[in-house]
Amino acid sequence: MKKSIFTVSACLGLLAVTTSFSSVSVHEINKNTSGISDQTPKAQTYKIRYGLLSKSGTKILSGNYDVGSFLAENMSTGEVYDTYYSGGFQTVPQYYDGLPAGTYTFSAMQGQGGWVGYGTVVATVSDAHVDSDGYITIYIPIIWEE
Repeated sequence: MKKSIFTVSACLGLLAVTTSFSSVSVHEINKNTSGISDQTPKAQTYKIRYGLLSKSGTKILSGNYDVGSFLAENMSTGEVYDTYYSGGFQTVPQYYDGLPAGTYTFSAMQGQGGWVGYGTVVATVSDAHVDSDGYITIYIPIIWEE
């Protein structure tokens, strides 16, 4: 009998200790300490809006075109940022949110039909190039089309 009373008491005591801690109290304790943070600051990124530049020089920001994907290759690191490879037609404008600052070679991949060829544009992504809408707009030139 004594053994079962002791076992029940020990279980209740353990349960009481366990439930007395909550994530709020642990968070409160950590919030008040002055330790070194393990979070590194995030680098600023930019929102890119892709359009096309016709052979006659007209800027195109609407319509459906034979584009597989828009690409941005960082000239320093070689890292490539891709909007989405659909293998077919895409509407413009297309968007990419989260491009780090730097100098990039921007291009477009042919779509499924292969009816349009695209050139490249070298541009710098920085605060100085953000427009009033909050985007950096890049126009990829069409160099040939059937």
